[in-house]
Amino acid sequence: MSNVLIDWPARYRQLALEARYPELQRFYQAGIASGEQTLGETEFVAMDFETTGLDSAGDEIVSIGLVPFTWQRIYCRQARHWLVQPKRNLAEQSIVIHGITHSEVEDAPDLMSVLAPLLEALEKRVVVVHYHAIERPFLANSLFRRINEGIEFALIDTMAVERQALLARRGFIGRLLGEKIGSLRLADCRTRYNLPPYGVHNAMTDALATAELLQAQLRYHYRTDTPLNQLWM
Repeated sequence: MSNVLIDWPARYRQLALEARYPELQRFYQAGIASGEQTLGETEFVAMDFETTGLDSAGDEIVSIGLVPFTWQRIYCRQARHWLVQPKRNLAEQSIVIHGITHSEVEDAPDLMSVLAPLLEALEKRVVVVHYHAIERPFLANSLFRRINEGIEFALIDTMAVERQALLARRGFIGRLLGEKIGSLRLADCRTRYNLPPYGVHNAMTDALATAELLQAQLRYHYRTDTPLNQLWM
């Protein structure tokens, strides 16, 4: 993939020195795999959020789903799911999408109450999401509003992986003719690998769907000895 290569281990070391909040310090101090580590050796964790809207600068997280996995296995028993109370009211449009209601979140804890187990689940693992412009900025901005400090972490975006694969399959002639590469929605990406359909807009289900999708993408398009830094961003 044509990502700008980031030295994430070095970035974590720097952030460990700069972080003020204890849980963030601990997260960065735990470190992250080297970019030269192979995909076959890497521990991943798929993460998905349901939110009050699509603007990370003002909208809030209402649920979090996490599913740890590797190239070969998905660890469903270690999966985690939290409902959290947003600092702003749920919009009716978002309720229609994810089905989480006001009554369900009114007794839910604030994000800070689940931050420690959340970061512990992410520790030393490469986060996997479907569309990088949601989970990383939402978590960073949500923390910034609470503790005046954001978060950074290494991730792989299955949408970007799929886009790269579709562009490669389209070829030179297809690019010249302006052929469209096809849908990058999570469900449509899964269909290309004959993965089963799941219900959408549930954080736990979408995290599992994302984990399965990356496993399929890796098997179709990469080798187990491919360096991690070819995919992360």
